Amino acid sequence: MAKILPFRGVTYSREKFGSDLTELITQPYDRITPERQAEYYRRHPKNFVRVVLGKKFASDDEYYNYYARSAGYLNCWLEDKILVSDEKPAIYAYHQAFEVEGQKIVRKGFIALAELEEPGKGVKAHEKTLAGPKADRLNLTRHIRAQVGHIFMLYSDPQKVADEALEQAIANSEPDFIAKDWFGNEHRLWAITDEATIETVQNALADKTLFIADGHHRYETAVNYWKECESKGLKPETGATETFRNRMMTFINMDDPGLVVLPTHRVVHSVKNFNLDSFISAAEKNFKIERYPLVTEGCVKGKFQEAMAKMEALGEQGEHAFVFIPKNAKEYYLLTLRDESIMDKRITEQVSAEWKRLDVTILHKLLLEDLLGIDAKALEEKRNLYYIRNKDDGFDYLEKDSDVQGVFYINPTKVEQVKDIASAGERMPQKSTDFYPKLLTGMVINKLRFE
Repeated sequence: MAKILPFRGVTYSREKFGSDLTELITQPYDRITPERQAEYYRRHPKNFVRVVLGKKFASDDEYYNYYARSAGYLNCWLEDKILVSDEKPAIYAYHQAFEVEGQKIVRKGFIALAELEEPGKGVKAHEKTLAGPKADRLNLTRHIRAQVGHIFMLYSDPQKVADEALEQAIANSEPDFIAKDWFGNEHRLWAITDEATIETVQNALADKTLFIADGHHRYETAVNYWKECESKGLKPETGATETFRNRMMTFINMDDPGLVVLPTHRVVHSVKNFNLDSFISAAEKNFKIERYPLVTEGCVKGKFQEAMAKMEALGEQGEHAFVFIPKNAKEYYLLTLRDESIMDKRITEQVSAEWKRLDVTILHKLLLEDLLGIDAKALEEKRNLYYIRNKDDGFDYLEKDSDVQGVFYINPTKVEQVKDIASAGERMPQKSTDFYPKLLTGMVINKLRFE
C-alpha cells in the first residue's frame, strides 16, 4: 500500500531568481565529485551544494562542521526568502528530457510525500546499503531538519491512470521551474494543487507496491530518523504532512516509455599477478570466446563497436555476454556464458534463479571473483574496480592509468529484473542499475515541521 501525500514544497524564489534554476541546483549528493562541488560553488553564491554537500575544512570539529554550515545556509536562506514555501500543499509533475545514443527521450513522473514503511515490509529494495553513507545523511538530516535529496520510486500501472491525470493538469502550461543538469539534460517542474488531480493520483497508487530504483541509503536514513525522532519524543506539527513520518520521493511508472536503465561498466585495476593469457584460458571453461582484432596498429578502439553490437544482440536474445578489453590489447574479447546452469553449481546460497542469472552476478562471480580474486571484501573496500557509464571513459582509463589492466563492458539490467529481485526480498550487487538521468537536488525540498 502506497500512501501518497501532497506537501508545501520549498523552492527557490521565482521573484528573485526567475524560473531557470540551472545555476542553483546540483546532482544528487553521491554524484557530486570534488570537481563538481568546486564548480557548483563557483556557479552561484546560493547554489544548493552548500546545503546538500558543503566543503569540509581541517579545522572542523564536533560542533563546527559542514553539517552545521549546511543548517546555517538553509535557515538563513529561508529567513531571507531566498527559499520560499508554497502556500498550498501540492504534488509536483517532474519531466526530464534527455538523449541516449542519439534518441531523444522524456521521462515523466511526479514528486510527493509517501508514508514510510519498515524496509522489506512494503517498499521493495534491490541494493545493499553501506553504513558510512547512511551515517552521513542521518547527521545532515538531524542538523537541517529537511529532506533535500530524492528517493527514486518505481510503481507499475499499465493503465497509466496517474500519468494521464498529471498530463491533463499541466496541459498547455509552462513549467514553474526548469534547469539544465551537468550533462545538458533538461528538468521541468510543475506544482499541482488541484485537489481532484491529487486525489486521482493518490487513489491510483493506493494499492501499488513501491520499488526503490535509486536512493536506498536515503530511504533507510529516513526510517532511522523517523525512529530516532519518536524515541526522543519529538512531535510533528498537527495537521502537517511535512513530518518525519513521511518522505519526499519521485515516483516513476515502470510502464513509462521514458524509463531508461543504463549499464555500469567495470574498470579493473591493481590486480596482483594478472596475466592475460592465463585469464583467457581459464575463462574458456565457462565462456565461449570470440576475438576482435585491432583494425590497424595503434587503433585503440579497434572493432569495439562490432563487439558491443554483438554483445547487445546476445543480451536481447537472453544470452549473457561481456566485452573485455585488456590494456595494450592486440585484440578484444567477447565472452558468452556457455550454460546458465553453471551458476546453479557456483552459487549454493539460498537465492532465486533470477538473482543467479543477472549479468552483473555472472560477471562478478565467474570472472571478477573466481578468476581475478576480486571478492566481496575487495568490493566493500573499493579495491580493484572503478565504475563507469560512458563507454569512452574505459579507453581513457586504459590509456592514462598505469594501474588499469582492462575494462569489462556489460548489458544493462532490465526493469523487470529489478522488480523480480526486489519482490523476492533480495539485493543486487552494488552498481547493478543506473537509472538515467539522476533526479536533481534543489528544485524542490521538504522542510520538516515540528510542534
